[in-house]
Amino acid sequence: MSDLFASAEPPSAPDPGRAPGAEAARPLADRLRPQNLSEVVGQEHLTGEGGALTRLLRGRSLGSLIFWGPPGTGKTTVARLLAQGTNLHFEQISAIFSGVPDLRKVFEAARKRRATGQGTLLFVDEIHRFNRAQLDAFLPVMEDGTVTLVGATTENPSFELNAALLSRARVLLFRALDPGAIARLLVRAEALTGQALPLTEEARGVLVRMADGDGRAALTLAEEVWRSAQPGETLDAEALQAIVQRRAPIYDKAQEGHYNLISALHKTVRGSDPDAALYYLCRMLDAGEDRLFIARRLVRMAVEDIGLADPQALVVANAAKDAFDFLGSPEGELALAQAAIYLACAPKSNAVYEAYKAATRLAKEAGSLPPPRTILNAPTKLMKRIGYGEGYRYDHDEPDAFSGQDYWPDALGRQHLYAPTERGYETRLAERLDRWEALRKQRRGEG
Repeated sequence: MSDLFASAEPPSAPDPGRAPGAEAARPLADRLRPQNLSEVVGQEHLTGEGGALTRLLRGRSLGSLIFWGPPGTGKTTVARLLAQGTNLHFEQISAIFSGVPDLRKVFEAARKRRATGQGTLLFVDEIHRFNRAQLDAFLPVMEDGTVTLVGATTENPSFELNAALLSRARVLLFRALDPGAIARLLVRAEALTGQALPLTEEARGVLVRMADGDGRAALTLAEEVWRSAQPGETLDAEALQAIVQRRAPIYDKAQEGHYNLISALHKTVRGSDPDAALYYLCRMLDAGEDRLFIARRLVRMAVEDIGLADPQALVVANAAKDAFDFLGSPEGELALAQAAIYLACAPKSNAVYEAYKAATRLAKEAGSLPPPRTILNAPTKLMKRIGYGEGYRYDHDEPDAFSGQDYWPDALGRQHLYAPTERGYETRLAERLDRWEALRKQRRGEG
């Protein structure tokens, strides 16, 4: 895949609408490629003064990195600049077109380069498309310094890359370009070409929104405008959308509208309003939201707001995620809609969520307390001699399959964290816990 600023050649300023030629054939994004980090727009948290990448270049020493962010945010460009700034040979492969044999060739070439004193920065585009075995192939060459790996991914590395690789690389987040960054790119394009975009102010704003945080897309749209506009013509918003055959998104997936709508969806599910939930779900789908992002949030709603009031909710949400994975778009969206309606109609309880938070606090505050020796296994004679497992009662051999033993560390004593509501299936759980508590007191009284 080409990157936002793929060419290493310095930019020039011909008319983008002139007859085809060597320069006109080069995409505008290619000709606007930054020559240093300060020219990269929209990633000031990484490339600005004090940014992570700026610090790395000052030290002239890189570790392996994973660039995570949407398309058109400059990941490939930055990797090239890092290689230039550290005098490393830049090698680029794509996980879409490469397999283990290709990797072996790249690694062997890097070893030969290293023997001559030349290091290699290996940039792997779409690294999340490699399988686990292919990702493992990188580990030895990362560890011995044969290559400095820079991987680019649009997917969450926590889900898509294995833990062994992540433990050897630093993840840096690339942000979707905000409207200001897109606007700066368009100004640069106008300076490069010597022409103003023939757009009204409203149409210019629409073009920025159409780019949806993707710098490459913004420059491609600008080229379409220059090619399509007649001499002396100024396009309004309606004409712009007719020419590029694209409408502005309802909201920017990386900005406030994204978070407002996912918050609205979550709260309407929590508030048991299936109609509003379906409306906000369709708003997000219509805006092009990542379907798996929505599926993950539905799973979160199932465990946070419904929990054991309806254990089937988690099953339904997971099944919707799998159904979308299997069917794809547009058929798979119906599974997400079904899950949203089911969750909105399900009985609600946050008892598991609150119990989990309380247990987490207790675990952090109490420290590393040992469990009572009664419930510890004793695989050696020494452990048996000092009391491991002594007095343990096997619950299945007890009346009602319940012994009433104390399982808590001595320093804590018995704690009550999970408090089920009297809603849905949790009503039965509450009754069961009450019965066990009565039996526990009774058995201890007998003892």
